[in-house]
Amino acid sequence: MKHEAYDHPAFQLVERVPGLDLALLKADDLLHWGAENSLWIFPMGTSCCAIEFMAAAASRLDMDRFGTIVRGSPRQCDVMVIAGTITVKMAPRVLKLWEQMPEPKWAIAMGSCAISGDFYRDIYSVVPGVDTFMPVDVYVPGCPPSPDALVDGVRRLQEKIRAARAGTPFVREARPEAATMIRPEIKRLSDPDRDPAITQAQCKAVLNMDKGGRETPRS
Repeated sequence: MKHEAYDHPAFQLVERVPGLDLALLKADDLLHWGAENSLWIFPMGTSCCAIEFMAAAASRLDMDRFGTIVRGSPRQCDVMVIAGTITVKMAPRVLKLWEQMPEPKWAIAMGSCAISGDFYRDIYSVVPGVDTFMPVDVYVPGCPPSPDALVDGVRRLQEKIRAARAGTPFVREARPEAATMIRPEIKRLSDPDRDPAITQAQCKAVLNMDKGGRETPRS
């Protein structure tokens, strides 16, 4: 007896070609599966955490096995890994690169400096956490975090994408080291309450600096 339900050209092709498998699924399921298992990373490495990022991509851990391919163009990537300190001058450039990435996209803050500024948070020229100017989906704390910790952060991101596929509300992680915004003791140039005397003193020091970086008062 012939079953009409299985009489389809696609099934006939499977019968004719040895070793050929056929999978039937919805387009949305295929797109979600691809987003979860082909996370192309744009590395925004600025300091020592970038070395640990490279170690995670090397042969021992080999993040490529998760589909996390590192690319040099933001237009080809859907995950930005910020690994290192971001200065006030650099922040608009990082944001511009983030905006060039196509949707859907996610961000991972790797290391204490990217999360909060850490040792440099009180310096006027350092951003006290990248979440002050762009969204962050996963935090990987440490100074610097180990390559294994970064791989764990990528796996957590995959879990979030999987949860979104299942219809679970997407909840961004809270900053792990502080619940309130950390403000630097020395105000940044963009802060309206910055003391003008600090700016004048800094400009004077730079103008009187010799080639060796020492301050030499001019007569």
